[in-house]
Amino acid sequence: MWTQDSTLLLLLACCLWSAEAQSDRRQSIWDDPIKFKTKANDLCSMIITGHGEYTRLRVSCYSNKRSYWCEYIGKPHTCRSYNTNPRHYFVQMTWVLRKLQNACQASRQIKPHMCRKAPDDSQMVFSSASFTRSPADASSRTGARPQPRPAPTKATIRVPPRVKTTLRATPQPSAPPVESNAKRMAQQYCWRSLQGICSYFIGLFRN
Repeated sequence: MWTQDSTLLLLLACCLWSAEAQSDRRQSIWDDPIKFKTKANDLCSMIITGHGEYTRLRVSCYSNKRSYWCEYIGKPHTCRSYNTNPRHYFVQMTWVLRKLQNACQASRQIKPHMCRKAPDDSQMVFSSASFTRSPADASSRTGARPQPRPAPTKATIRVPPRVKTTLRATPQPSAPPVESNAKRMAQQYCWRSLQGICSYFIGLFRN
């Protein structure tokens, strides 16, 4: 015969069983890694840790030629859709990572589509990696093509036109007239009274 105490005990057992089942389901979400493959055929797995203020995500990838890892941190629980289906949150992250040659060269902030309307705190932010990410990775992560740099313009030096200089012949000193020479010789060799006649005859002889 059922009593009120028996009914309460049964309800309590059902609640405990339901909570335990949900706890086991949530535990399996965190313990079971999410696996995917990149565009370069790297085999990757996601491991989620931390259930408090911050959630940590570690992505580990390997192939025959290389192996690498990276970590993201965030507060996805601020997104309502995440709380409903947390595993699908990270599955949607793999949709972005599997399109890359290197899964750890995605953008530094990743917000899955299911939380696109949630605050920015719900996104996962890059924190560390096994290699140094170069600035050139930003263009490949965002899908933006790098803008070509304009070619440096060469400074044109204008040379002033050459001025053609014409050489002018310097005028040669003209020979002194014969008459002035005749007068000078007359002054040197003739008497003053005869200088006029002497210069006349000297001019005749020189011509």
